[in-house]
Parts: sequence; structure tokens; C-alpha cells
Amino acid sequence: MRVALIASPYPLEEAPAPPLGLCYVASAFLSAGADVRIFDFVVNGYSKEKLAKWMKEFDPQLVGGNSVTMNFPQAADILCDAKDINPDVVTLMGGPHVTFWARQTLDTYPGIDMIILGEGEGTARDLVEHGLDRSAWPRVEGIAFREKGGVHTTHRRPFIQDLDSLPLPARHLLPLSRYRALGFPVSIITSRGCPNRCIFCLGRRMVGHKVRYRDVTKVADEIETLIAMGFSRINVADDLFTANRRRVRALCEEIKRRGMKFAWTAFARVNTVDKSTLEMMVEAGCDCVSFGLETGSPEILKTARKGTTLDKARKAAKLCVETGMMGFGSFIVGLPGETAETLAQTEEFSASLGILFGYHHLAPFPGTTVAEHLEDFDLEILSEDFSLYDANRPVTRTAALSAADQAAFVNKYNDMCDEEWQKKLADYEKGLLGPMDSLRVEGNENLNLMYRVLTDDLVESLGQAASVNGDRAKAASTLAERLIAATGAEPKVVKRVMEGLLKRDLLVLETGSWKWAPNP
Repeated sequence: MRVALIASPYPLEEAPAPPLGLCYVASAFLSAGADVRIFDFVVNGYSKEKLAKWMKEFDPQLVGGNSVTMNFPQAADILCDAKDINPDVVTLMGGPHVTFWARQTLDTYPGIDMIILGEGEGTARDLVEHGLDRSAWPRVEGIAFREKGGVHTTHRRPFIQDLDSLPLPARHLLPLSRYRALGFPVSIITSRGCPNRCIFCLGRRMVGHKVRYRDVTKVADEIETLIAMGFSRINVADDLFTANRRRVRALCEEIKRRGMKFAWTAFARVNTVDKSTLEMMVEAGCDCVSFGLETGSPEILKTARKGTTLDKARKAAKLCVETGMMGFGSFIVGLPGETAETLAQTEEFSASLGILFGYHHLAPFPGTTVAEHLEDFDLEILSEDFSLYDANRPVTRTAALSAADQAAFVNKYNDMCDEEWQKKLADYEKGLLGPMDSLRVEGNENLNLMYRVLTDDLVESLGQAASVNGDRAKAASTLAERLIAATGAEPKVVKRVMEGLLKRDLLVLETGSWKWAPNP
């Protein structure tokens, strides 16, 4: 079976990184004997014409994709494009959004044939055997599909208990040089599962309440592989990395024993960290821990079933400061019961912690308690346009707080941050910034240009015949001139970007034209 998996576009503001879940599913298809390609539109520009070209070259029999709620509409449209290009291809979609929106997805998008529910690796293996035989679909666990004018849902597949039985994610199918050029961390998991019951989160339902762990040595092996691929920063994407402190220490000890040098980040809860654990993580290269703090209101914490307290949050923040760990607190504006008074509590609380923090709007994703039991909460959903569910704008209101009130609160904070940033930019132009702040400014300029280079396919369109005689320096200068003309970017920014790409061997010159370097 020939399987094409689509990595759907992801906005720059949401830190697009190599798609971990899709790479796990790709590995499952590969291990079952399928011929697999990933059509990547995260760091490649999307067009239906490009999709048609890639499909013609590979001729897939099955085209699949996944998404989160925010990029679901575009991901679904791309699958429908694939169906339009080749009506005989079987199209399927997985991920947290469609797992809990399966019937509505199939009703709304006739170009999608099947939904994979929950963890997809076991289902992928079964589909290699049965996926093209529609009469066999009722025997495949964990899917939903149309049947006799309705939607048939098969028995939910049990969670995979032995995570070490899974092959490593097939990242080699991705255009790794393009991801490395963009520079966001590559993600890994050391476990699946979340024991908590937060009403705004899908973790418990999507991956189960019992945490399942990977062997620490296998995690370390994967980290070594990622370092060999050229990645220097890793994000541990576990729902709750610090669920088991003894195991956290074991992984940190293994990292130190092997002498691995890389930076990494992780998610934690304020009631699962202590000083010795944070110290060990810092020693092993972890430089940032993110906490879901959500609110400064004790009452809303209870309503949200967060299971923590403000005092525990204060203690965790203090421990971060003491151990040299960068702490980041995430707050959700618009939880049930939100009022002007609770927002004032949150504002005061967040500012008192001494760590970085940010505000986001509540996004009631399908499958969350707050979305499925809306009648139990002080909440009104204002839009089901899922492209708006990026947590950067309000899509709900409470009885006491309108969407405009919520937006005003968040915008006030964002405007303050933007004002500080504009001052940094002005000071940078005057040569008044220190080295670290200067690097931040330049890094942001580089990132914006690089994202455009990637998603507009500028190396492909402008890098042709950059040098007719193979002169690398002349070819680099020619490409830089073309980038300046095409993007309007400042020459110094283009120069920095080009120098970085060439220094890291992310571009290669072949027959006088620039191309992205092949995977190591």
C-alpha cells in the first residue's frame, strides 16, 4: 500500500515544529509494510497544484492527515482537495479534534472517507491490511466512516500499554533541513496519559488518565538520534512530564551520564515539582518549565477542576527563581465564572510571581468537558468557526464578561508587551541594546524572513541558475540579491539568514542551483 500523510499548514505564531503525532503514525504504516511519504505543508507552501504534482509522482492509494482544532478547517480542505484530484484514493483524518468531532466531520466534508479515533498507531497497521477494502472496515477498531446513509463507529481501540513497542517517529520522512532552518524545538514524548480532570483540556480523554511511560534508556537513545540530526533544542511534549519525580530524576541522570549537551523544555504542574527535581533538570540542560496556572481566582480554579492552589503556584514559581529555572505561567481568560473582579485577581497574581507569564483565551475544543457539558457551566460559545480557536481571541463569554471585555483585558497586556518590544527595536537601531536583547531582535527578524522563504518556496523559485559555473560565493550573493528584491527585507537580515543557512550546511549548490540539503 502506498500511503501519503499530509502535514497541514500551521501558523508561525504557534511555533510550527516537526509534527510528532504524524511521524508516529508514519512509522506504524512503515512497520506494517506500507510505502509512506509525508507531504509537508508546514515548511512548504500549500497549493492544490503542488498537491496534485506530488500525488501524481507518488500515486498514493491512501491519503491521511491530522490536525488540532485551530488548523482543522484547512487540514480538512486539503484532504478534500486530494479526493478531488483522485476520487479513487481513500482519505482519512486523525487527531484530537476529529476524535471527538467524527460524525460532524464526515457530515460536513464528503471528501473525507474515514476518521481515526484516539491513538492511531494500531489502527494504521490494520489499515495496511484492510484499508482499501471498504467491506472490511467494520472489523477495524477505532475508526468512523459513512455506511448506509449514516456514520458507523467501530469499537474504540484500547490505549497502547507498551509504548516501547512503538517504532520511533519517522522524522526521516520530513524535510529536516527546512525545519532546522526555521529553528523551533523538535518534540519528543517520554510518556502518554494525564491523571488530571481540567474541564478545558483533552489530555485525559485523548491519551487516558493512567500515565504510561517509555523506558528511560530508549528516550535517551532517541535524544541522541535527534542531536545527530542536527537539533539542539528539544521540547518534551508529555501532558505532565513531572508526574513521576523519580522517573524525571532517572532521565536527567541518564542524560548527564551520556554527556549529552542540548537545551530542553517541559510541561509541569505546580504540585509536582520540588527543589531537588528542578535542580536536577537544570543540570541536565532543561532551561524552561511551563505551568498551567489558569487564573488568580481560587473559585475558578475549583470550577475548572484544576486540583491546585494559588499557594502551590507561588511556591513553584519561587523554586524556579531559586534554582535558576526559567518558569512560565499560562493563564486562561474566560473560564466559567469569569468576571471583571476575577480578572483583576489574575492580573495581580500573575504579576506577583516573579516568572514569565502570558494570557490566552478559552478555546472550548470538541471533547473537552466544558464543550460537551456546556449547560453545566457559566459559559456561552459564540462561534464554531474552528479557525478562530487559536486561544488568541475570545470565542466565548460568561454571564458577567463579554467577549469584548475579555479581549480588552488581554489586549491591554499584549499592548504593554508590544510597547516594550518596540522600545527594544528602537534601542537596537541606536546600538543601545545588550548582546542578549540584540540577539532576540535579530532572531525575530531572521525568523519572519525564514518563514516566508519556506512557505513561499523562495529557494526553489529563486535559487535556480544562481551560478552557472558552480561558484558558491557568487551563487550565494545572487540568491541574496533575489531574496531582497522578492521580499523587501533589509539586506543585513538577508545576509544573516544566508550566512546561517550556509554555515549549517542547510543549503547545497547542485549544478549551479540552490537546493535544501537532504536529510542526514
